[in-house]
Amino acid sequence: MDDTIGFPDPGLDLSDGFKPHTSHWGVFSARNGKAGLEVRAYAGDPDPNGIIDNFPSALRHQARIAQPAIRRGWLERGPGPDDKRGRDEFVSVSWEKALDLLGDELMRIRDTRGPGAVFGGSYGWASAGRLHHAQSQVHRFLNIAMGGYVRSVNSYSSGASSVLLPQIMAGYEDITKRNVTWEQIATETEIVLAFGGMALKNSMVAGGSISKHVERGAMAAARKRGCEFILMSPLREDLPVEAGAEWMTCTPGTDTALMLGMVHTLVGEGLHDQAFLDRYTEGWPVFLRYLTGESDGQPKHAEWAAAICGVDANTIRVLARRLAGKRALITVSHSLQRAEHGEQPVWMGMVLAAVLGQIGLPGSGYAYSLGAIGYYGRRVNDVPGPTLGQGRNGVRDFIPVARIADMLLNPGSTYRYNGETRTYPDIRLVYWAGGNPFHHHQDINRLRKAFAKVDTLVVHELAWTATARHADIVLPSTMTLEREDIGYSSNDPLMVAMHRIAEPFGLARDDYEIFADLADRLGAREPFTEGRNSRQWLEHLYEPTRASLAKRGLKAPSFEEFWKRGSLVVPQQPDDGGRLRSFREDPVAHPLPTPSGRIEIYSAKIAGHGDVDCPGHPVWLEKSDMPKPGAPCFLVANQPVTRLHSQLDFGGHSLGAKHRGREVARMNPRDADARGIKDGDIIRLFNARGACLAAVHVTDGIAPGVVQLPTGAWYDPMDPEDDAPLCVHGNPNVLTRDIGTSSFAQGCTGQLTTVEVEKFTGNLPPIRAFDPV
Repeated sequence: MDDTIGFPDPGLDLSDGFKPHTSHWGVFSARNGKAGLEVRAYAGDPDPNGIIDNFPSALRHQARIAQPAIRRGWLERGPGPDDKRGRDEFVSVSWEKALDLLGDELMRIRDTRGPGAVFGGSYGWASAGRLHHAQSQVHRFLNIAMGGYVRSVNSYSSGASSVLLPQIMAGYEDITKRNVTWEQIATETEIVLAFGGMALKNSMVAGGSISKHVERGAMAAARKRGCEFILMSPLREDLPVEAGAEWMTCTPGTDTALMLGMVHTLVGEGLHDQAFLDRYTEGWPVFLRYLTGESDGQPKHAEWAAAICGVDANTIRVLARRLAGKRALITVSHSLQRAEHGEQPVWMGMVLAAVLGQIGLPGSGYAYSLGAIGYYGRRVNDVPGPTLGQGRNGVRDFIPVARIADMLLNPGSTYRYNGETRTYPDIRLVYWAGGNPFHHHQDINRLRKAFAKVDTLVVHELAWTATARHADIVLPSTMTLEREDIGYSSNDPLMVAMHRIAEPFGLARDDYEIFADLADRLGAREPFTEGRNSRQWLEHLYEPTRASLAKRGLKAPSFEEFWKRGSLVVPQQPDDGGRLRSFREDPVAHPLPTPSGRIEIYSAKIAGHGDVDCPGHPVWLEKSDMPKPGAPCFLVANQPVTRLHSQLDFGGHSLGAKHRGREVARMNPRDADARGIKDGDIIRLFNARGACLAAVHVTDGIAPGVVQLPTGAWYDPMDPEDDAPLCVHGNPNVLTRDIGTSSFAQGCTGQLTTVEVEKFTGNLPPIRAFDPV
């Protein structure tokens, strides 16, 4: 047994007045003194994340919200649809007045329309702390004080895969968190084929706390041992230099066709594992008829694939042969399924791994989205962590998370989801605490129209994001550094006592305190608070971990001791390959949770839905958004390097990566030269949905015909009165499409669209996104 379990980690340096804290991007310590805020990375982290350097300048930035504010039109005319949202001014009010007005509005909605008219729109990522986790707080409040709310399911990151994978293979976490680990890759894997890559900027962040970033080191160790890495992506940086990857590109969005060509080669040359397919999979003969062309007259050979994906047919065949007979790992990134027909590459990647016969072996098989987030590919903790109960939701209705604009614009209309025909509810009040839909959602101009339809939009926010600027009632919430919490992730062994580093900005309050006072106005304070203040809740949430350690005879410090020492190391489960390893070892004793108990290459259940855009096995489906006159380039709108999503975009680390105040796009020299664009120029990206400005970096690290612009630059309309204003800051979601991946999963398609690009030669508009309101 590890003799560090139950003790604090010495890598967390608390000397010189520094206090422990943590974040989605790493554990750190900090102090706030005469010189301002200082942060110090956790010494035990082999590859610390520079995003912590956003904190010092962000803590007291002018973009912070100092006191409650109400949109003038709502204050003077009351609730109701209003296209002045995002165009109106705000009136500062006292906490008492803001909470009184909001309490009255909540009671009006609850008593006249019912909780089914409320959308609880939090979307995670607000804090690594387990008490002051905004999504948990707002959902707990709405359940207890309002009787429930219309919720969202799935995520913008994995909207297609999270619906598909449990039906064809195993639970989502079984494939991402309890499958192939970085430890296995370092010691076992012989070859990795990464569709969409495993970019460190993504695995540098996690849904909870993260103490050690191990991905770079694991890839370096694997390469030193002789493991080959092959990157299939339009972006060379989607694998780090330590992997020594061979970079290959195909036409964006055509990976499914490429994989089909590879599988056709493996089968045609007898390099597939038929014994594995016979024992462990369901529906191979049905898929084989499609692969060979028996069912549709078109064999999916390498020449067919080459004409679609732009990779030479011989290269496709050679690539397939390189995988055969080796401890091969197939990974498919989130990015591939954040596009039209996003279910298909996820499913086809699994089929490719099954044909190779490697699923369930250490360091090989299929690891969907490995590298997409910091707690994938790691061991699972073996004790319970702090979890805030959210109560019971009395409303059964829900929407896929990326369909919020559809819901608000089309109440009462029907849509397809997971084999069902569902009806959009009529939402009158949206309550948002944590998250920024003007970052996550697509086609921002359409989203603005959608938010104009509701009676009231309520936002808790620490800064004047575009979401806050479109709200009716804005309540200032504290930053994580301004409150106490417990930092924890189920896949990281270090629990952190998150001490308060600084006093709240202005009149900002913790979400918990805001909801407690609102619950009081709705007659629900006691059931919401259970008689506890924040510190008492932390003690309560810590107790299951302490009790579990004590039961196992391990060191189990009291809450007071844990808080004083600043951290606690917890035990983790063995790296045993989880459900997929057990299934491989004995598929009868350990069947998968699919209808057949096996890997479903063909799913009779999905086929039975009758959805032509997601049939019963993976297929190549033509895309509707391909390069064309007026939009001849692909746009890749991926995650940023210098911040998490749009968080703290005004922080120094994020601002330092911008050029002339704008977000930086990247394009190939061939495309830049054809348009008279040079490195460092300001460019205008545009299509039929909108336009934005960005700076440009010209590089051969991006495929020709592709422009890349990261998400997260705060939406900054040049003229908010326009229906489709120019975003002067570089938010790509003015360009992306707000459609579902398919009628099966209705996932987000924000990763890929098409645009035109031109050099901007006019007077450069100022950046006003971070100005106070």
